[in-house]
Amino acid sequence: MKPADLDILVQEGEGTTLEFKEGLPTSLARELVALANTVGGKILLGVRDDGTVVGVKDSNGLRARIQDLARNCDPPLQVTLEPVGKVIVVHVRESDAKPVQCSEGFFWRQGAVTQKLARDEIRDFFRSEGAVRFDLSPCARFGYPEDFDRQKYLAWLKMSGISGRPRTEDVLVNIEAAERAGGKLIFRNAGVLFFAKNVRHFFPQAYITCLLARGADKVHILDRKDFDGGIVADIEDALRFVERNTRVAYRIERLRREEIPEYPMAALREAITNAVMHRDWFNDGANVFVEIYGDRIEVSNPGGLPKGMLPSDLGHKSVRRNPLIADLLHRIEFIEKAGTGIKRMREEATKYGSAEPKFETTGFFTATFYPSPELRRQAQAHVEAHVEAHASLTKVEAKILAACAGKAQRTSDLLRLSGYSTRTGNFKKALIRLLTTGLLEMTSPDKPRSSKQRYRITAIGKTLLKKSLQTKRH
Repeated sequence: MKPADLDILVQEGEGTTLEFKEGLPTSLARELVALANTVGGKILLGVRDDGTVVGVKDSNGLRARIQDLARNCDPPLQVTLEPVGKVIVVHVRESDAKPVQCSEGFFWRQGAVTQKLARDEIRDFFRSEGAVRFDLSPCARFGYPEDFDRQKYLAWLKMSGISGRPRTEDVLVNIEAAERAGGKLIFRNAGVLFFAKNVRHFFPQAYITCLLARGADKVHILDRKDFDGGIVADIEDALRFVERNTRVAYRIERLRREEIPEYPMAALREAITNAVMHRDWFNDGANVFVEIYGDRIEVSNPGGLPKGMLPSDLGHKSVRRNPLIADLLHRIEFIEKAGTGIKRMREEATKYGSAEPKFETTGFFTATFYPSPELRRQAQAHVEAHVEAHASLTKVEAKILAACAGKAQRTSDLLRLSGYSTRTGNFKKALIRLLTTGLLEMTSPDKPRSSKQRYRITAIGKTLLKKSLQTKRH
């Protein structure tokens, strides 16, 4: 550094990366730690707070004392000393192993002031710097076996390909979902997210919200579902929600009809899985969202990019915020461990004929997907053809469709809204026809007699109902 450079620094005054000290203060260790915990910086010894240069005597003893203070920090700091005229410039590098502490505690810079970190700030600092991993942390409130869902575990075990009849406790420890301590099995947070009976009892933020909106904004929400059955079920349920609420085109090959979604479903599956895997789980006031609009689908998760990643790194570099969650998903082949998720999303969209997905990062990370124009055109043509083929609705059918237009309805609600007190022949006939023609669908198709069964209007049903109402007006 030249004297002219020093003059510029003195004129700029103290700030986040610059501190003035008249001599060698007893508080120098705090200043070293604060700069190392922020972005690094310089301490000018021999300069008063008002910028007056008074100088300091350079000596081997002074240099040794400064280096001793740096070495006694935890972890030790690397500093370099540079005499410039009558001033000694102490260069402090940003630490690669934050947070750093001295004998007086943890400190950081806020503007030109060195502040001691409070307990909550220390906790947040550890989290933000990745020194504490959410997924690897033990969950003291989880009790084994009373809070353990064996069915979820067995389903995961089957998907993982682990053969034989291994002891459950041994598997949980080997996959690091739990650890043994004092004769007990202590679950880690990742293990709770995968295998708890009631995940949200432990982590209220552990769910995916799926929205279906009319148009390009959230003014009119047609459907909303919150899925909170555990990481694996949530990913699969969210993908099914997308499949139910987007259109399909058809291709005939070898006398068989193949359904082709208008969106690249493999890319969307990757995006939803990545959102769950990479979200900031410490943020308990936000959750993963999957939002379907008229022209796009957005998948977002709280936390933005993991520390150490820049937007330009997307598709080229991978930093796993939650390595154990990633490993447990990799074992059941929900992801590849190579960090190629963004690249695969782009490739799938391009192969599908869709526009390349858009990625944005603020406090959230959002991936936006667009339909294939050609497949959307084909899907719309299919809807119109289907509507034309079933253009005439009976009064009962129209009433049932209208009842389901706002939300899914129980049978009892459909009877009441259709003007019936019991399931008459006409009502049953209308309901069956709507289901078989694809105008209506069950919320639990695999359990048709379930007491929780609801009936929901399909995209084709909505189109036909709209056309029917327009015809009545004219």
